[in-house]
Amino acid sequence: MPTKAKTGKKLVIVESPAKSKTIAKYLGEGFVVEASIGHIRDLPQPSELPAELKKTSVGKFAVDVDHDFKPYYVVSSNKKKVVAELKAQLKDADELYLATDGDREGEAIAWHLLEVLKPKVPVYRMTFGEITKEAIQRAMTSLRDIDTDLVDAQETRRVLDRLYGYEISPVLWRKVASGLSAGRVQSVVTRLVVDRERERMAFTSASYWDLTGVFSAAGESFKAKLSAVDGKRLATGKDFTDAGQLKGKAVALLDEASATSLAENLGSADFSVRSMETKPYTRRPAAPFTTSTLQQEAGRKLRFSSKITMQVAQRLYENGYITYMRTDSSALSDEAVNAARKQASELYGAEYVPSSRRVYANKSANAQEAHEAIRPAGDAFRTPAQVKSQLSADEFRLYELIWKRTVASQMADAKGSTATIKLGAVSSDGRDAEFTASGTVITFPGFLAAYEEGKDESREDDSDESRRLPNVGEGDRLQGGDITAVGHQTSPPPRYTEASLTAEMEKEGIGRPSTYAATISTIQDRGYVRKQGSALVPSWIAFSVIKLLEQHFSDYVDYEFTADMETDLDRIARGEEPGASWLKHFYFGDGGKEAGLKSVVNNLGEIDARDINSIPVTDGIVLRVGKFGPYLESTVPTVDAKTGEVVEALRANVPEDLAPDELTPEKARELLENSAPEERVLGVDPHTGHTVVAKNGRYGAFVTEIIPEPTAEEIAAQPVEYYKNGKPKPPKKPVKVKPRSGSLFKSMSVDTVTLDEALALLSLPRVLGQDEEGTPITVQNGRFGPYLKKGADSRSIGSEEEIFTITLEQALEIYSQPKQRGARAAVPPLAEFGPDPVSEKNIVVKEGRFGPYITDGITNITVPRSTSVEELTRERAVELLAEKRAKGPVKRTTRSTTSRSTAKKPAAKKKA
Repeated sequence: MPTKAKTGKKLVIVESPAKSKTIAKYLGEGFVVEASIGHIRDLPQPSELPAELKKTSVGKFAVDVDHDFKPYYVVSSNKKKVVAELKAQLKDADELYLATDGDREGEAIAWHLLEVLKPKVPVYRMTFGEITKEAIQRAMTSLRDIDTDLVDAQETRRVLDRLYGYEISPVLWRKVASGLSAGRVQSVVTRLVVDRERERMAFTSASYWDLTGVFSAAGESFKAKLSAVDGKRLATGKDFTDAGQLKGKAVALLDEASATSLAENLGSADFSVRSMETKPYTRRPAAPFTTSTLQQEAGRKLRFSSKITMQVAQRLYENGYITYMRTDSSALSDEAVNAARKQASELYGAEYVPSSRRVYANKSANAQEAHEAIRPAGDAFRTPAQVKSQLSADEFRLYELIWKRTVASQMADAKGSTATIKLGAVSSDGRDAEFTASGTVITFPGFLAAYEEGKDESREDDSDESRRLPNVGEGDRLQGGDITAVGHQTSPPPRYTEASLTAEMEKEGIGRPSTYAATISTIQDRGYVRKQGSALVPSWIAFSVIKLLEQHFSDYVDYEFTADMETDLDRIARGEEPGASWLKHFYFGDGGKEAGLKSVVNNLGEIDARDINSIPVTDGIVLRVGKFGPYLESTVPTVDAKTGEVVEALRANVPEDLAPDELTPEKARELLENSAPEERVLGVDPHTGHTVVAKNGRYGAFVTEIIPEPTAEEIAAQPVEYYKNGKPKPPKKPVKVKPRSGSLFKSMSVDTVTLDEALALLSLPRVLGQDEEGTPITVQNGRFGPYLKKGADSRSIGSEEEIFTITLEQALEIYSQPKQRGARAAVPPLAEFGPDPVSEKNIVVKEGRFGPYITDGITNITVPRSTSVEELTRERAVELLAEKRAKGPVKRTTRSTTSRSTAKKPAAKKKA
């Protein structure tokens, strides 16, 4: 530990600008709090390396694979100004406090700051789990050195991800499609989603029937369900395999006919109670939130995506409302337990608090990184009502959820009783029918007074209804009525939602709390998975990618192998193994039977791209993943009915919104039968001499012209260009003209569109004339229907047919009317985020010429394409503006090359 510094200015560096003002207020005078805005250094792209390094062992990955996998770090281009500002602040400081988050990423950021800033003053590592005055003051009394074991684990993970992605992704580019990516965690999570869809595709539904009836005793009525026939338990959905077969023969299976006849024959039967059993019911509260359970519950109850949950939680943490939100611990501190018990007693009564505190085991094996569970901040919790006016709607809803879960976790069990009645009768055709009814009555709600945990969709609903059954005894007679036969179909495994996928990742040990949301967001951004409602549906390209990885990189998408890697990274974080030796084993292997990644990539052999991108649907039909999307192809030769000749196989595009499990053999045959010819020649354009064809494309039917390739004579006729030495250059091909195209109207089809109609479509946009100021007015068809265009002013018109009939006068009349949502109208901002911490001017999101952008009136930054305006948070807006300011004005001059060197970590120090 460094010696105590002299009194003077103290520089504190945090990760986020949003934290700085709050923390500065708690630290008081003499402290200056600045933000690094996340990581300041990272691995560059290999193409960005200095020329002298590109041909060395560093050149392929920006990692020196021959010398202990040393990373070659560079200061990120958008952080150079941030670093310069931090260095300037450090010049006047007597002490430096690195107060980044206490997890691996935060520890690595602190280490990078130390390496880049090279302070000559005492340096202290400061961590806290919540941003409250008490927590900050406690942190100042518990200063430590940087934990280089955590830094080593983070660096190992970063290098591992670089090796994995840079070795495997190019294989996907060559064999599936360009631009695809493979990732250590994302590819395995994609496989989870694909595997679930495969289960659904292989699933065969089975039919089974049962009966329901309404029975009454002593004036009280209740519903019951048939449970046994002639002493055999009635088959339910859980008795069938996914192939639609019964698992055993010791059950009674009713079909529609037998169920209907049994219901009719029980119409006048005498029912009586065969048994009545009552058992005590006890239910314990759920543990406080971890990152995983928070994402799951926010998804179920608030309909938040994992990404939105973490963004909102980040804001709550940074503004001092909750504790740190990236944790796999469900443990609470003594102060938090006392706060929860006190609040539960005050709000619900002393009887709602158990005599002894509840202790929830911490599942994390990595004690060095064990945070508390996610809970309200402080030693005394603020109720949702106390903070509602200070929070946005989403922030309030998430805070309320966290508060309820935390308080409930220290409350008493819910108590009650579960009653089960078995009743029966013999039908008029001699069959013995036994019905069962169950109901649970809560006599003491306990923790349920504050909170009840949500549930994911399941294939079976085994829960007992919350209902009170009449008090009957064995042998009591019952009045039966409304006995009805009910049919059921077995259900395939439900698709993952973001909540259930997060739970599965945690169960399988894939990823870490800090990566769950980012991984789920990544597989959607990459086009491997899309949302259908709340369900996650894999794309066909995901099937191709996973097929290739399973066949040629099986270990690297194996669930257990991936979980073992996470365990190994935990071991490195605990200092039990150096990262360099682990990376050496991963990449180079052990020289024996266990091959490393390099050997696997170098010995792939021949990969049949056509096979990888082919998925059998049924006999004679295969789905292919092509350059322009998935399509069906008949593998049975097609014979022309007129000529008897074998023609090219039938093909049909697969609708983008058709889920893989919905592409049944019947649907595939229907798509092939209804598919129009892939290309229908309509004739020749008399003005250009180009052939005009009609096609079915990925985005619908259209017409286009075929521009012939230039002839040898045309190429030879090009002007001759010469080298500097006077020799003529080889003749170039003429610049290829882009063919005209036009989408068919909704009333047209590839089979029936005529040449004249096609030529009219190719002539669009149609010029109607000019307005009084000489501005041209055109009419055309667009994504949202037909419209007029005058400069930047667009106006919708009625039907597509009007494109060819509307006159200039009619267009001018439309433009004479006020526009409902014109560009000249005062358009309100898309979002508002309050004052910027730097400029102190209001941050708003506006619609611009090139899309939505963030501005404080001084600095503008375009909203990233990967982020919707709805998902944009104040924290992210502040961060983007800060990054834009850090870049400074765009420089037109040539940048000078700065020499860089690989930074070395100091010798590992154990935590005190």
